[in-house]
Amino acid sequence: MGKLNEEVVSIQRGKKPDEPSVITVNCPDKTGLGCDLCRIILEFGLHITRGDISTDGGWCYVVLWVVPHPGLTNLNWESLQQRLLSVCPSYVVHIYNSLLSSSTSTSVYLLRFCCLNRKGLLHDVTQVLCDLELTIQRVKVMTTPDGRVMDLFFISDGMELLHTKERQEDTCRRLNSILGESCISCELESVGPEYGPFQQEVSSISPEVARELFGHGSSENETFSQALTPELTRLMKADITIDNLLSPAHTLLQIHCVDQKCLLYDIMRMSKDSNIKITYCRFPSSIKGYRDIDLFIQQKDGRKIMIPEKLDVLCSRLRLEMLHPLRVTIASRGPDTELLVANPVELSGMGRPRVFYNVTCALKLLGICIFSAEIWRHSTSAREWEVYRFLLDENPEFPLANTRARNQIVDKVRRTLMGW
Repeated sequence: MGKLNEEVVSIQRGKKPDEPSVITVNCPDKTGLGCDLCRIILEFGLHITRGDISTDGGWCYVVLWVVPHPGLTNLNWESLQQRLLSVCPSYVVHIYNSLLSSSTSTSVYLLRFCCLNRKGLLHDVTQVLCDLELTIQRVKVMTTPDGRVMDLFFISDGMELLHTKERQEDTCRRLNSILGESCISCELESVGPEYGPFQQEVSSISPEVARELFGHGSSENETFSQALTPELTRLMKADITIDNLLSPAHTLLQIHCVDQKCLLYDIMRMSKDSNIKITYCRFPSSIKGYRDIDLFIQQKDGRKIMIPEKLDVLCSRLRLEMLHPLRVTIASRGPDTELLVANPVELSGMGRPRVFYNVTCALKLLGICIFSAEIWRHSTSAREWEVYRFLLDENPEFPLANTRARNQIVDKVRRTLMGW
């Protein structure tokens, strides 16, 4: 069985620390496979430096060159291979799909711990959860007047072992290790229907902030008021050239755009949600912060896209997803200052990887403490969003009433999320 796995997903580790590792996937094709593979790779803290993806509609061949993000030292490559295999149609499933099809749901667990507050606490906890391949579904973090923090993390396990006593004890042990003497209690339990209220949409965003986060969707040329610095405004570029003459069966999109660490995932997510088939994608290395990408695409029926209006809508959405995949803003909430981050959710219900990790990392680097934090889903007429809210503590270096300080926070968070 191990040999079969290696034929479907193989990983060739880089021989030197700065040399990319090569992930090769060779399996039957399915809708959204490229998106699923990219999401898992990003969940493991890897950056896709270049790639080639091709399919004939029945079989898919993917080669991705990946490097770990700075600071990632204990990546479990064997677990990565197994997670990638889990989204690949296997030979058996491909042939006997009608016999073996089944529906499974991911179990959700509640991690509840109480500890003394300190700078960077939330990011350190998130780092441990990411290292353990635990996905954060929802969060509720509260700070009491006496300086204690009560954290509720609703998590799922990528390894699907959290039901075992050994896995639960290892999780609590790792958390106790990072929290040290400040840890007061740590508990982990499975949750059932009572988890439902935490999945409900929270609508406590003012209309002004809602427009800021969700009101930009009709055109990539709309002006975002989310404190884009002049430097970033100059860098933001996404030019798309359409060629319907080169291939008799495909529409070719040639893209020149600014690079960011989730770029291939955002392209694959958009095509998956738009029912666009990418039969070939050339994703070359970044040159001076930009990439030149070739996409050979078809409609769901296997035909090229000939209607100009359809092409205009597709290119407009593609530019928007590449340039503004996330929304970041700071707003006042009574006497408090809140940082809000929103990103679109895949139609499959999956959210963008490591958003909570990256935001808490940026705030830790700025020396800003988080008073409370939460994650929820918000639906608009066009799509569903994952929203992250952080109430920030005052910091002498970043007086939160100061517009310049607020813009610096937004800029740092956005750069960390985009890998700039």
